[in-house]
Amino acid sequence: MKRAASILFALLLMIAGIASAQDVRYNFDSKADFSKFKTYKWVEIKEAQKVDDITDKQIKDAIDSVLATKGLEKTTSDDADLYIGYQTAIGQEKQYTSFNTGWGYGPGWGGGWYGGGGMNSSTTTGTTSTIYTGQLALDMYDRNGHDLVWRGVASKTIDTKAKPEKRQKNLNKAATKMLKNYPPPKK
Repeated sequence: MKRAASILFALLLMIAGIASAQDVRYNFDSKADFSKFKTYKWVEIKEAQKVDDITDKQIKDAIDSVLATKGLEKTTSDDADLYIGYQTAIGQEKQYTSFNTGWGYGPGWGGGWYGGGGMNSSTTTGTTSTIYTGQLALDMYDRNGHDLVWRGVASKTIDTKAKPEKRQKNLNKAATKMLKNYPPPKK
């Protein structure tokens, strides 16, 4: 009887673990040459839901850590090979549609991803998707042409009710799983 109870308990733990496991998906542009990407710069996705400064730092730290192991170097230069940004959905479904490429002069990108001011010409580009509660979506854009070349989405990643240590652990785990297959294998 004890053995049957132990087996039942183990099965219940496995089911609970599966039910609460993070679901991670990714997609990429098969025509992109990922070997040329050596540096990246964080950019803000236009109209993306904002998180508090602490969560923003935790997300970026988790992703920075994994990207460093992949040989990518973070920079603040507009000459970065990749522009990366993230979006979250916390507490509601979220749909987004575009980002602004906004090349221009002066501070920032002249009304683009994160800046304002100066002369500019801009193009709005993007896709329509839905991300669900607790999801983190990471997008990577090629600086040349501003084409989306890689996208990863992790669900059950951000829990605003979790303790800080648990939140960071979930973010680290999600970043590792999300970027596991970055760069994509060459065919």
